[in-house]
Amino acid sequence: MTMTSFAVETRGLTHCYGSSRALDDLSLQIPTEGIHAIVGANGAGKSTLFRILLGFQTADVGEAWLLGVPSMALSPPDRGRIGYVNDAHSLPDWMRLDAILAMQPRLYPGWNVELLDQVLGYFAVSRAARVRELSRGERAGLNLAIALARKPELLILDEPTLGLDVVAKRAFMEALIHASYSGDATILYCSHQMEEIERLADTLVILDRGRLANASPPEEFTRRVTHWIADMPFKGPDPARVPGLLQMRRHDGLFHYMVVDQGEDFADWLRSEGALSLSCKPANLDQAVSAFLSAGHATPSAESRI
Repeated sequence: MTMTSFAVETRGLTHCYGSSRALDDLSLQIPTEGIHAIVGANGAGKSTLFRILLGFQTADVGEAWLLGVPSMALSPPDRGRIGYVNDAHSLPDWMRLDAILAMQPRLYPGWNVELLDQVLGYFAVSRAARVRELSRGERAGLNLAIALARKPELLILDEPTLGLDVVAKRAFMEALIHASYSGDATILYCSHQMEEIERLADTLVILDRGRLANASPPEEFTRRVTHWIADMPFKGPDPARVPGLLQMRRHDGLFHYMVVDQGEDFADWLRSEGALSLSCKPANLDQAVSAFLSAGHATPSAESRI
């Protein structure tokens, strides 16, 4: 059975390492086109998900498809439609860039020289250089340029800016934004860098302990999390009783509550608990995601389709 409506789809995906469950009944649908970011704490199941999607690992239970093809049945032509860049940015150290690039058109009939030149332009890479002479940022740029110039229908990026300096990260993001506007590839992007996700992503997918915890535009998710500051008597209410609590701390005599899915009713609740004064301010994406995951409060949204 083929799934053609989505670039990526999983149904009931479950995988365990001994008694540890890396993926737990994960059902996810990524539509074609756009940039879709996946985030989660260490151990959330991101790496396992990518290995299963690419057919490098078999799930214990469930199914996965890329571009309508079962992950475990991807043929060489199918894989030619998929690009993959990880944080290793590994290429043969001894090869010159011009030799590597000269090979590509013979392997990929849709090779786009113009796009290659545009992406490499963000990194000022010398084509006469050998791979071992490149900085980590230049290697990242080269790998991204090659992956995009192959004109994949789906591009999977696994922590591609990990270990890059600020300048290289900025160049990588600019190149990716340019590519997203000049092509029609679906981009699945895994990162811990919230500033990148806030700028790049059309959709924010959050994995929590192997489960789907959120699938929505980043700004929509951020609106769900609010930061309340209250002057409470004594120790304040028992944290177990605070509705939607993600994080709580006390600073300069004031209680700070990060809560999810709470409106003005939360202000009424705080007042009923004795709040003498209170204020509310929005959380940014980094604060919202960090609080959401650290609380262990993440629960699957009612609508799992992106």
